[in-house]
Amino acid sequence: MKRPTMSDIAQRAGVTKSAVSFALNGQPGVSAATRERILAIAEEIGFQPSSAARALNGGKAGAFGLVIDRPADTLGSESFFMRLLAGMQAELAAHHVTLLFTMAEDAYAEIELYHQWWAQRRVDGVFVVDLQVGDRRIGVLEEMRMPAVVIGTPRGAGTLPAVWQDDRAAVEMVVGHLAKLGHRRIARVGGYAKYWHSALRSEAFVAVSAAAGIQAVSVPGDYTSEHGAEVTRTLLSAADPPTAILYDNDVMAIAGLGVAQRMGVGVPDAVSILSWDDSPTCGVMYPSVTALRRDIPAAGAAAARMLRDLAAGGRPGNQAEAAPVLQVRMSSGPALAPVGRRPAHAVSPVPLQLTAFFLTERGMPGGLRWPSPLQRAGFTVSGGW
Repeated sequence: MKRPTMSDIAQRAGVTKSAVSFALNGQPGVSAATRERILAIAEEIGFQPSSAARALNGGKAGAFGLVIDRPADTLGSESFFMRLLAGMQAELAAHHVTLLFTMAEDAYAEIELYHQWWAQRRVDGVFVVDLQVGDRRIGVLEEMRMPAVVIGTPRGAGTLPAVWQDDRAAVEMVVGHLAKLGHRRIARVGGYAKYWHSALRSEAFVAVSAAAGIQAVSVPGDYTSEHGAEVTRTLLSAADPPTAILYDNDVMAIAGLGVAQRMGVGVPDAVSILSWDDSPTCGVMYPSVTALRRDIPAAGAAAARMLRDLAAGGRPGNQAEAAPVLQVRMSSGPALAPVGRRPAHAVSPVPLQLTAFFLTERGMPGGLRWPSPLQRAGFTVSGGW
C-alpha cells in the first residue's frame, strides 16, 4: 500500500502543497477552515510527516540519540543497560519521542555520529553514558550546543546536566554491612579504570575501608564473567585472602560465586560475595547474592525528562538518583573462618570458561606490603594488606 503524501492531501483538499505544509506545521498562510479541512484529510488517510521533513521545516526531529561504546557481548550480558533503556523508552514513548540507539567502536566514532545526527537533524539531543575521566565528548557537545544529558557524575559533565549516583554513600553502606559482620580483609572487583564511576568507587572503597580499620584491595576489571572468575581465583589463592568480595556488576559476582564453590570455598562461611548491581539472577542463585538495589529505570526516565526539557529550551539542573538499598541475601555473612576451612555449597551456579587476564598497577601507598599474588596482579590496596 502506497504511503500517503502531501500531494494526496493537496489533491483531495483542492489546495496547493504549500497550503498543506502551512496547515500541517501550524504556520500562517491558510484560513482556519482550510486548516481544519487539511488536518481532517491527513488524519483520514493516515498521513504522518517524516522526522526529516519536520526538522527541515523548523520543527523537531522527535527523536533522541544514545550511542554506547562497549563490546556487544558485554553489553548484552549486563542488566544495567537494559533497565536504563527501559526507563528512557517508557518516558519518551509517553510523549511520542523515539529513542535512536546504536553502538560505536570508540569515542571518536561516537563523536562522528553526533556530528552526523546534528547536521542531518535526525535527533534533538543525546544521552551520554559511561562518562570517562577527561572525556572529550563533553567539550565537543558543549561546542556543538547540542542538547545532552549525562548519566554520570557532575564532576566530569562540564556544563551539561547530569543524573548521578552517590557512589561514596553506596560504598559506605556495603563496607558498613561487612564491618558489622566482622570482616577485616575485603576486596572489590571493579570496572574499567577510565570510567568516572569506577574511579570514584575505587577511591571511596579504599578510603571508607581504611576509616573502618579494614584492609582493602581494589582491582580494575572489564565487567565480564571470565575476568570476574579469574580475579576471584587469584584473590582466594592469596596467602591472606579476603573474607568478602564486592563486584561492580552481577555478571562478575555470579562468576566469582561459581569459582569459590569450585575451589571448595564456602559462601558465605569462608567468603562473602556481594554485587554492586542487583538483578533477578542474583535472587535466584544458590546461595542468593547480596546486592545493591538501585532504581535504574527511574534514572533512565529522569534523564529522558531532563533531555526533553533541555531540548525545549529549559535549563534543568543535576539530579541525584534515589539512594540504593542493600538487599541482604544468603551470600553475605559473618567472617567465621579462613578460606578452605569450611565447605562450599554443593550446587554450582553457572558454567564458566576461565581465561587469562592482565591488570595494570595503579600505585601503592607508602610503606604498604604486597602479598606476591596481589602484587603480580597490580591491585590497589589499603590498610596494610
